Amino acid sequence: MGNCLCRWEPSIYRVSSNAKSESPKYGSPSVKHKRDESKLPSNPAEVEDLRRDTAANPLIAFTYSELRIITANFRQDQVLGGGGFGSVYKGFISEDLREGLEPLQVAVKVHDGDNSYQGHREWLAEVIFLGQLSHPNLVKLIGYCCEDEHRVLIYEYMARGSVEHNLFSRVLLPLPWSIRMKIAFGAAKGLAFLHEAEKSVIYRDFKTSNILLDEEYNAKLSDFGLAKDGPEGDKSHVSTRIMGTYGYAAPEYIMTGHLTPRSDVYSYGVVLLELLTGRKSLDKSRPAREQNLTDWALPLLKEKKKILNLVDPRLDGDYPIKGVQKAAMLAYHCLNRNPKARPLMRDIVDSLEPLLVNDEGLTETTVTVISNEVPAADTKR
Repeated sequence: MGNCLCRWEPSIYRVSSNAKSESPKYGSPSVKHKRDESKLPSNPAEVEDLRRDTAANPLIAFTYSELRIITANFRQDQVLGGGGFGSVYKGFISEDLREGLEPLQVAVKVHDGDNSYQGHREWLAEVIFLGQLSHPNLVKLIGYCCEDEHRVLIYEYMARGSVEHNLFSRVLLPLPWSIRMKIAFGAAKGLAFLHEAEKSVIYRDFKTSNILLDEEYNAKLSDFGLAKDGPEGDKSHVSTRIMGTYGYAAPEYIMTGHLTPRSDVYSYGVVLLELLTGRKSLDKSRPAREQNLTDWALPLLKEKKKILNLVDPRLDGDYPIKGVQKAAMLAYHCLNRNPKARPLMRDIVDSLEPLLVNDEGLTETTVTVISNEVPAADTKR
């Protein structure tokens, strides 16, 4: 399968792009897609017709000429990231662009010109999902462009980019423990919301590159191109061709193609482990036994005395021991090979909340001092 069931390599702003080839017979959520490309929408009127029954959030249908203005003609120095599907540009909607629009900084995700059937479907899945779902921990979709061969998405701009960039950067200061728990908590709330929506949604591609951060490190899930409607009625799972990212995908999903909300829980456990250790889910630069994070960490997670050996050394001991132990045990339960034994996302949210660090620099469950001052990055602006 390779490392990627996976999509794109960026700079600081990764809204992931998986090398996607899911079988067309499995329609993206809430839309019955046909194999025939001509059945996919080719203009805003057709998109809105598809959205008619599910649209909860109004979306703006931008023209391509408006996007040229928003991105200063797609200037290369405004590129936030890019890869297999195309590029993401930083842009600005000015009040004189169109009557009634508020000035707003945005991220503009442009699908590349080949406009493949799969790429079109994933673009449409994002329009459908983010047009019907709204939550503080989901990135907000402002609008889209569906004009000629152009398929573009316009999101709210997330100033700090992806968790991947912030966690693994060799340039930025290491994320303090308080920020890591804030990210874990916010991302968990986003997943819990999806799983418990009126019509359950399985995210299917939960990873650090798909979690974006605003100025205050609030985490928001982005890139819904691989999301699926959850099982309905008495069905226990959704059957799909295997998609996602190797290193994050649940083992039972890789083996069978059976997808459930607990598949997301496994992926969440991998990300929580990354936040705990400062290591990537897959890292070929490490010794052979340490290249796969879960394979290396699981034996250590089983022994309480060894848990501190997992912690990111860049934290330099600046963390609450009990908080680390509880976060590590939570990751361990999420990574259970038996999906039914994994916790629900709402239970994970409840478990993480006491681990958040308050404004005095103390956890709510211990009196361990994190620092004498609130980290500047965590100060309300």
